[in-house]
Amino acid sequence: MKVMTKRGRPPLGLGHVDRLPGSDEARARLRIILATLTGEKTIPEACAELRVGESRFHELRNEFLAKGVESLEPKPLGRPPDPGPSDMERENLRLHRENEQLKLEVQAAQIREEIAMVMPHVLKPRSQKKTTKRGSRDSRAPSSAGASGTKPSSANTGESTT
Repeated sequence: MKVMTKRGRPPLGLGHVDRLPGSDEARARLRIILATLTGEKTIPEACAELRVGESRFHELRNEFLAKGVESLEPKPLGRPPDPGPSDMERENLRLHRENEQLKLEVQAAQIREEIAMVMPHVLKPRSQKKTTKRGSRDSRAPSSAGASGTKPSSANTGESTT
């Protein structure tokens, strides 16, 4: 006959408490509460060690068990849904976009200013470009000779040019 042996690590029992984070006092209280649940200690013994009455001990134990159950509640699978940006984050994003737009506008203004300094004739208003050497009359404007801007010929009018 073959005897089966248990495999794996031996159980630590209350030794698990020593590995938990927290103060020494909190871990000692947890050890006492767990000892009453496993039957290693009676409730009066635990009350004497914790220096509390039985009603307070029951409150502590019930609070411990309730938080344990709460932490073991099933949670939805996967990542929690993305709540999206908050109002403050949206405002921050808007201000960043506005800041970038203003930077571009300042850069464009600086470039226009540099062009004006290097090539002032490029940025002169049109009214100054239209003047000719003959005076203030625009050479492209129609003259009194006709709408086409040419002098009527004598062949068209029937007049002689002699």
